[in-house]
Amino acid sequence: MDLDLALLNDKPAAITDSSSADEKSFHKAWERSNRLSLMFMRMNIANNIKSIIPQTESAREYLTLVEERFRSADKSLAGTLMAELTTMKFDGSRSMQNHIIEMTNIAARLQTLGMKVDDSFLVQFILNSLPPERSRDLRNKGIIQLTSWVKELVKDLK
Repeated sequence: MDLDLALLNDKPAAITDSSSADEKSFHKAWERSNRLSLMFMRMNIANNIKSIIPQTESAREYLTLVEERFRSADKSLAGTLMAELTTMKFDGSRSMQNHIIEMTNIAARLQTLGMKVDDSFLVQFILNSLPPERSRDLRNKGIIQLTSWVKELVKDLK
């Protein structure tokens, strides 16, 4: 059974009296594939997402509409993560190491969304998020050590 037939092939021309048996068979298989693909996608997509996707009778078009919605959602998520990374402050509710790990996790998530955060920027964001006295201590010890530590941490997270 070719469930992906409707996703891989354009809709066949309408059946006419002069259509061959192969054309009729392909049309029937394509219609079934399209119907089942649409049903499967609609069953497996969350209701809150389904409600914002326009109705269509083409599985290929439906998949394109879903992709467009997720592309805009990714841009929104990237903006949210970037804002979180740049405004994050260490509040003492967890260890400083966990705070830094969380910031590197956000940078890694941004990278998966196509926004690379340079290591030197990440180190600067981390230093800016720390209390002034702790940030000063780290600057005095040398940012080079911190940069290499962050690189190792990010490498381990990948």
